Amino acid sequence: SSGINAEWPLRPGDAQESKRPVTIRTNSLKTRRRDLAQTLINRGVNLDPIGKWSKVGLVVYNTSVPLGATPEYLAGHYMLQGASSFVPVMALAPQQDERVLDMCAAPGGKSAYTAALMKNTGMLVSNDASKERTKALTANLHRLGVSNAIVCNYDGTAFPKIMGNFDRVLLDAPCSGSGVVSKDPSVKQSKDELQILQISEVQKKLLLSAIDSCDHTSKSGGIVVYSTCSVLVPENEWVVDYVLKRRDVKLVPLGVDIGKDGFTRINKYRFPKDMALTKRFYPHTHNMDGFYVAKIRKLSNTVKVVKEEEEEGMDAMGDDDDDVIGECGPDAENSDALMTGGSDSEEDVKKQKSKEKSPKAKSNGKGDKRKKEKSTDCDSALIPLL
Repeated sequence: SSGINAEWPLRPGDAQESKRPVTIRTNSLKTRRRDLAQTLINRGVNLDPIGKWSKVGLVVYNTSVPLGATPEYLAGHYMLQGASSFVPVMALAPQQDERVLDMCAAPGGKSAYTAALMKNTGMLVSNDASKERTKALTANLHRLGVSNAIVCNYDGTAFPKIMGNFDRVLLDAPCSGSGVVSKDPSVKQSKDELQILQISEVQKKLLLSAIDSCDHTSKSGGIVVYSTCSVLVPENEWVVDYVLKRRDVKLVPLGVDIGKDGFTRINKYRFPKDMALTKRFYPHTHNMDGFYVAKIRKLSNTVKVVKEEEEEGMDAMGDDDDDVIGECGPDAENSDALMTGGSDSEEDVKKQKSKEKSPKAKSNGKGDKRKKEKSTDCDSALIPLL
């Protein structure tokens, strides 16, 4: 069966708004799912295995005790974790004695699951850009009995300068949260098209850093997994397509028997056929948070040079850094405006006008017309086709 074993509304809008079932992940470092389930049932918890696709997940229908305060929770026997969050780690499939990087690790659910699959061997680097969030990350790793992890606080794009040559890298990228509207309804009003595209730029830089941090000569690994809790194309297929054009990598099957195929075409846009190897998860289909997961194998350290024609093709898809987004990376002057949208200064407006008048702008063709088309296309592309 696909998704969670529970009744759920079939209409996408209703499913997006309604609360997801509470799910927990058994910590295999400390207990077995069968033993944990029996213990919780004895405490008055009504639960079931999450589905055939997971060996550690449990779905809770109702409970007479608070799940975040049971002796088993405090002893680290389980983690309160969304079902869709299991999939990136299952796709990563970390092996014992490997070097693994979790680039955006807080609050630690995926890192702890990774450590459990590694059986506390090897080395796990759990990084997060927010120093405040590393407190919860550290606390969860301690509670769950993880002993092979190093917690650090760096911008993700600082890798691999700080540390590299990892066998596997997990990037659960910061995103708009369009897949978790049931947890945060404000997402529907707080994010506009420009902000989505700005977030997409950051995701591209992080994914390039993740690939550069991975060791393609690893006998057991050479794997990068990219995931978001978003269902929007600019944060998912566009980002993956961007790195496929710039690094010597290829998409491989997730190895997880759940999810719908990623888009190979949407509206007028076309993506490589193997984009179908990536997986999408929807509230109305799987009764899980909206999610996207892609598994990438690194083939070499080659950095591809994108031809001008290809770059123009990317521009038409909303990747025109100069015209639409500007510089949005961690070193950018306007990085504070990433989530707030910001506003154009008078100087920026003057630059923009002079750019439009310049011969270069004319040679690109279409001028304002292209921008209008782009805006329309992005609007339609931001609406997930379910």
